[in-house]
Amino acid sequence: MIKKNIEQVLATLECLYGQEQCGLDFSSPFELLIATILSAQCTDVRVNIVTGDLFKNYNTPESILSLGEVGLLEKIKTCGLAKTKAKNIILTCHRLLTEYCGKVPEQLDELITLPGVGRKTANVVMSNAFDIPAIAVDTHVFRVSRRIGLAQGKTVLEVEKELMKNIPKDKWSQAHHWLIWHGRKCCTARNPNCSGCELSSICDFGRQNIKEASSQSN
Repeated sequence: MIKKNIEQVLATLECLYGQEQCGLDFSSPFELLIATILSAQCTDVRVNIVTGDLFKNYNTPESILSLGEVGLLEKIKTCGLAKTKAKNIILTCHRLLTEYCGKVPEQLDELITLPGVGRKTANVVMSNAFDIPAIAVDTHVFRVSRRIGLAQGKTVLEVEKELMKNIPKDKWSQAHHWLIWHGRKCCTARNPNCSGCELSSICDFGRQNIKEASSQSN
């Protein structure tokens, strides 16, 4: 995609979703870290319900550890992959206490060493908890950016690197949210609303989808 079109895409997304923020509720870097670990294969709405109860009494590494793995599992059992998440969260809390004095590290290379934390989770924490420019590529960002043409990579890492190259660094964190919300509200995995999308004129996927829909109706 040429620079002019990239600028147009970003300007349009900002106009549509400029006020949107992280969909997870949190009041500290630790809460965001735990919520993001829980969000894997689970909706933000469900995570917020779970953490809304959990964080009332258990919002520090020490308090989470006091629950133990079984107690934590009971608290988060309605999240997908709850057993694996409970195990990883307990291990992460141990690491935070023994290696980071109970604080969440700010750097990517440290964050991704924590159990249950990959690049996506690390970038979410860096961006939203520490205001460090980052692009977290989740399923929405991956799908939407490739459809629009902001990236063409076939892997999450390839897409992340392309987005970092094509989007100005001062817009990385914002663009991450814009792409997520566009994926939720318009460019859905199934039945995307291409005919009602304000990017359809510069989106190859959108133009093709509208063309196919038109030919089928004739």
